[in-house]
Amino acid sequence: MGKISNATVQRILEATDIVEVVSDFVSLKRKGANYWGLCPFHNDRSPSFSVSKSRGLCKCFSCGEGGSAVNFLMKLEHLSYSEALRYLARKYNIEVEEREMTPEEERMETARDNMFAANDFALRYFKKTLLETPEGRDVGLSYFRHRGINDQMVEKFHLGYALEQRDALYRRALERGYSEEYILAVGLCTRTDDGKIYDRFRGRVIYPVHTLSGKVVAFGGRTLRSDKTMAKYVNSPESDIYSKRRELYGLYQAKQAISKEGKCIIVEGYMDVISMHQAGICNVVASSGTALTVEQVRLIKRFTNNVTLIYDADAAGIKASLRGIELLLQDGMDIKVLLLPQGEDPDSFAQTHSSTEVNDYISANETDFITFMARILLRDVGSDPTRRANVITRIVKAIALIPNEITRSVYVQECSNILFISEDVLRREVGRYFNEYALKSREDRLREASLTTGHMGADDHGTGGTDGPEKDATGEGSAPEDPSHPHAAFLRKYEMNLLRLVARYGNLPLADSVDEDNNVVAVSVLEYIESDLERDGIKFSNADLSHFLDVARRYSREDWDESYRREAERLQAVRAERFAEGIEEIRGKATDVGSITAMEGTLNETVDAEYNKGLEDFCADYLARLLCSSPDDAVRNLATELVVERYTLSKVHTKYAHVETEREQLVDLVPRTIHELKDAILNTRIIDARERLKSCAPDDYTSIFAAMGEIKELETLRSSLAKLIGDRVIAPLK
Repeated sequence: MGKISNATVQRILEATDIVEVVSDFVSLKRKGANYWGLCPFHNDRSPSFSVSKSRGLCKCFSCGEGGSAVNFLMKLEHLSYSEALRYLARKYNIEVEEREMTPEEERMETARDNMFAANDFALRYFKKTLLETPEGRDVGLSYFRHRGINDQMVEKFHLGYALEQRDALYRRALERGYSEEYILAVGLCTRTDDGKIYDRFRGRVIYPVHTLSGKVVAFGGRTLRSDKTMAKYVNSPESDIYSKRRELYGLYQAKQAISKEGKCIIVEGYMDVISMHQAGICNVVASSGTALTVEQVRLIKRFTNNVTLIYDADAAGIKASLRGIELLLQDGMDIKVLLLPQGEDPDSFAQTHSSTEVNDYISANETDFITFMARILLRDVGSDPTRRANVITRIVKAIALIPNEITRSVYVQECSNILFISEDVLRREVGRYFNEYALKSREDRLREASLTTGHMGADDHGTGGTDGPEKDATGEGSAPEDPSHPHAAFLRKYEMNLLRLVARYGNLPLADSVDEDNNVVAVSVLEYIESDLERDGIKFSNADLSHFLDVARRYSREDWDESYRREAERLQAVRAERFAEGIEEIRGKATDVGSITAMEGTLNETVDAEYNKGLEDFCADYLARLLCSSPDDAVRNLATELVVERYTLSKVHTKYAHVETEREQLVDLVPRTIHELKDAILNTRIIDARERLKSCAPDDYTSIFAAMGEIKELETLRSSLAKLIGDRVIAPLK
């Protein structure tokens, strides 16, 4: 299957009515300009999910989920980008045209397909070895029987066995026509320094690791020997299709139960998951012995915000894992912790209790993470005031990570009781750390998103699917790594302000210009910004924002002429229909020629105004629609943040007087926003020059005078620029 052509993507996005799409899943009621309903992404009690028909966007102002129709389907139905597009194509009866892939895309797609094929072969080989060979039955199957695992679970989790032979899988794979390159690439075999190839898994029971869609990306193998010099577990190495931090064992088998139960239970090992499923507790996954990662939690967040972590009562790694879990609080997850009875682990507990007993124990004994953290850390501090203060500070920092203010307040009250510290003191400290985290965490999430899309493994993680990973519908790669600009954090808000205008109004005509042939041509918002920044050699300091601008620049041009022509034809047909209806109405009302002429003139003005406004709205919303539907996760998420507005002006303010909209202010707003960015850049250069002045040797007059001259020149430029900020600097479009 090829890539969906750009023209098809355009037709799909143009045909999509987000109100119709969301209404298939959510009951909506119109209120003002937008539609409102209960959010499908969280347990919403009052309508907080807003859908804007005109902008083609939705947004929950409680949990923050939303975006374009494509993004809505990807998150709600757990679809890849291409699957969401094909869903919309079917809904609107649009034929999907595919384009040929470039040689590089074909190479990457072929390599991925071959790696998945190698793993699929290994899955079948290990299963057959377990069930159909004497060694597999006597050793591997006997082990599972001894652990209490039945045939249904063996089949459900595709358990297997690897023979003790040095290269049994390797030889069988070559016999079946599989390439040595890809067998080595996914880590089924390894090559030694002397060139010999060995099977990675030998004499081990096998646990396959699946993606959300059920593809096998890795294997875990457990030895059954008592030899302590041999590693108990051997796992597949990371590859182009497998990243350990992005996978959770058992999620493929558990995802439906997680959605149904509204909670995900996380345990440590393979057998813990399997035994819990066998006991009827199916909303269980495993972190496979590692601390939870942000990527893993965001996988879970597709299905639920509620997580319960189960630990052994004497688990030595509880304290070590606290730091990793603290970082997950900032994603707004409701994290609870459960300690099992002494001597029990999830495997043994599930084997000896019914599903009702397990569920009852979890409900009765799970506690919120902050309270658990306080009790665990306070166990060993004794009466040492320094250690106690350090523990309290750590707990305060963890509470400050929680995005919801009400939740933070509740935890402050609870910890005040546990720690015997004034609630006011705790609240002040939490507020201080929260303010410190606010900007940093936001930058980290955006940077992480831009890097994440460049390392997608399988189609389950965002932009993949049949259209391939790491590329958008235009062939664009994901965001480059941040080059660590020294003033990136300071300049970010100014660059974001400019990008907000690009995302909202990029293709809207802003001013007139004259080309080489003395023809008057319209200059769009994006073209004006591009030209102004290029003239002064200005580039964004934040790599993810620079990447966003590059994508916006390309989206604004590709297929624009054809899309504009189609929209103009559609609006012209609507205009003709409206005019014909108006003429019929005039003929029924008018009694003389003078009235007919006057009414026809008014009708012409009305339909012309509607036609022009329709084209203007199309231009204004064109880029926003594409950016908010981009297959690039970083671009799509940032565009949604920039475009969606929480508030609309009340009718009370517009009933008696016209209130000038942001779009009407663009002729002033765009230049002013550019000037504000330039002013901020000059400010950073002055700071750098002053630092250089401080570092000059007292007798190095040449360097001192050079730095002072540079500072004076920069301050003069800032003074000149200040006179322009807020002033009109271009002639408005006529």
